Amino acid sequence: MKPKKSSLILSICILFVMIGFDQWTKSAIVHTIPLGNSIEVIHRFFYLTYIQNTGAGFSIFENFGIWFFGVITIIALGVMIYFYFHCDNDLRTQLCLSFVVAGTIGNFIDRLKLGYVRDFFSFLIFGQPFPVFNVADICITVGFAALVIILLYDDWKVKSQWKTK
Repeated sequence: MKPKKSSLILSICILFVMIGFDQWTKSAIVHTIPLGNSIEVIHRFFYLTYIQNTGAGFSIFENFGIWFFGVITIIALGVMIYFYFHCDNDLRTQLCLSFVVAGTIGNFIDRLKLGYVRDFFSFLIFGQPFPVFNVADICITVGFAALVIILLYDDWKVKSQWKTK
């Protein structure tokens, strides 16, 4: 099913804005903070820490190589684009997928251009370091989490309607 023109335009805007914001923040960090260094933003809680991540999210699968991540990324993008065009014009789902695709592309640009992903948001949670991440990771996480919530809500709604009949 072909998406509505308005939702397609909104999705494309989300893609360009979020990819641009991701690349801009990464560039700003690289030009501000030397590799491996941190700037404390909120005392003993939030830091800007520039690292180069050669792995996947949270640095898992480090040293698997750019080809591995390239193939996985292309497959994932293909699946997400397929679902975007086959989700019965559900604007909520399309917007969530737009954020996930934007984040995926943002990190893919880094991998293709540099061979690693530039990460910089760093938190200490209860005194323990949380994995360093970036704007693209936020897009992926928020988009995917919202998509799961939407799917669970829709499933609950259908089941509760079914029980009342």
